[in-house]
Amino acid sequence: MSNLRFIISGGGTGGHIFPAIAIADELKKRFPSAEFLFVGAQGKMEMEKVPQAGYAIEGLWISGLQRKISLDNLSFPLKVLSSLWKSRRILKKFPADFAIGTGGYASGPLLYAAAQKGIPCLIQEQNSYPGITNKILAAKASSICVAYENMERFFPADKITLSGNPLRANLTRNLPSKESASQKLGLDPNRKTLLILGGSLGARRINELIAAIINDLTEQNLNIIWQCGKLYYESLSQQFTHLAPEHQLHAFLNNMNEAFAAADLVISRAGANTLSELAALGKASILIPSPNVAEDHQTKNATYLKDREAALLFKESESPSELFKLLSDLLRADNEIKKLEQNILKLALPQASATIVDEIDKILNHAE
Repeated sequence: MSNLRFIISGGGTGGHIFPAIAIADELKKRFPSAEFLFVGAQGKMEMEKVPQAGYAIEGLWISGLQRKISLDNLSFPLKVLSSLWKSRRILKKFPADFAIGTGGYASGPLLYAAAQKGIPCLIQEQNSYPGITNKILAAKASSICVAYENMERFFPADKITLSGNPLRANLTRNLPSKESASQKLGLDPNRKTLLILGGSLGARRINELIAAIINDLTEQNLNIIWQCGKLYYESLSQQFTHLAPEHQLHAFLNNMNEAFAAADLVISRAGANTLSELAALGKASILIPSPNVAEDHQTKNATYLKDREAALLFKESESPSELFKLLSDLLRADNEIKKLEQNILKLALPQASATIVDEIDKILNHAE
């Protein structure tokens, strides 16, 4: 199969964008002469991240419905119609052989338009509880690749492939040792390392919880790597000027592979891709899901791991003192950390990109 054209849509957050790029990279390896076009939402982060990864992208005028009553919701039907019209125009200019959606606002109109033209479509669902867009698209999709078991509740069973979530290659290949990573980061390799993640923009409640207990944490003979997000970095760095070199505050971590390699315990949100990374790397974690996401899917993701004793779940509404007790108890319980590491590793599906491309290859061959 030569000169194949793949059109890919996924965005709004890194959790949709990075899987889309990982799938494109795997497709490029499998089909070196293929052409690629991404479709995203105007003004969203995919319009920057996708070109940085070396792919062309077109933007749609689309956004999600606000859960609160909002004037923006009045324009939603117009945005959908506009995006469907533009998707059809894009597909006329770029007659794709296959369409892939990894979630986000733009994937709905794009995959709907592609299916109407008879283009085979694949959906990649990252979460244990799918969003409304993928539920609607499921009827038109040729295949649905999922990261969790028991997704027959939401999708036709005969379309489902358990693939896992595609991961950034630099996180899973040639990960440095804890010792070398600690050395590069200026940490003491003889101490346990706590890694705190709130995403690239930051997580307000996680930062509030950590800020309330940071002075107690620094007395625990710990290394601390705290990624607070660029929205919060300035105020927190002014508040905590006294941190020692082994207690680090960062707006963003460009060397995530080293941070993960050094970490003995991770505090994090429960986004699907983060959980897949924790599973692939076998990292013990305390998950603090955001309740402010569609379908409350982070709580459902975290509960899935908690029920399998693969992570601990801490609710946003709980107090800083409760988090400190949970942390202190866990850091003293090496057997408990080891159990969490072993159980989350059992859930890892590190070959997700290859599995998804195998499925695409199978559909393309069947279509010939």
